[in-house]
Amino acid sequence: MQTVLLTGFEPFDNDLVNPSWEAARQLDGVQLGEGARIVAHCLPCAFATAGEHLRRLISELNPAMVIATGLAPGRSEMSIERVAININDARIPDNLGQQPIDTPVVAGGPAAYFSTLPIKAMVKALRDAGVAAAVSQTAGTFVCNQVFYLLQHRLVEAGVRSGFIHVPSAPPADQPPLVEALRLAVSTAWLTETDVRETGGQVS
Repeated sequence: MQTVLLTGFEPFDNDLVNPSWEAARQLDGVQLGEGARIVAHCLPCAFATAGEHLRRLISELNPAMVIATGLAPGRSEMSIERVAININDARIPDNLGQQPIDTPVVAGGPAAYFSTLPIKAMVKALRDAGVAAAVSQTAGTFVCNQVFYLLQHRLVEAGVRSGFIHVPSAPPADQPPLVEALRLAVSTAWLTETDVRETGGQVS
């Protein structure tokens, strides 16, 4: 049985829950077609420990795919991230009180990494199911981006597809619940070999 590692984050910035983990944890053990299942884990929202936690999970689980998720306050749609950048620039302190400003995620690392997930196919599947979704060109510069960058940095030569999804605080009432939307996004990523080609660019 192959493993698809799905991560969410613990609450941060005085919130009591983090929707990324609340959705991910409900998918723990869910089967994706034949021969694969989701294994969900929660990451700390801390620059000093999130990356090491992720490294241990990858080493222990040897996943066939990794999808990290996080909360994007202020966004109203599922954001399938395209690119992680090599910079930490925290607007607020993390859960350990650290607030790195203009520091590299990996000293001497590439400026950026792209997702290796079929990001446009994922967006199309979500939209077809009535979920507001879009390709996002920025994962920010907080712990979410750090985890996304470290994930791609670690797996760049491993042949393991991986990427990041930002979830909204709460989907509109007329849309499927967040856990259903996340299940569809993960399932599409797992089952899609070749991404679709359709416009997804933004003017600004």
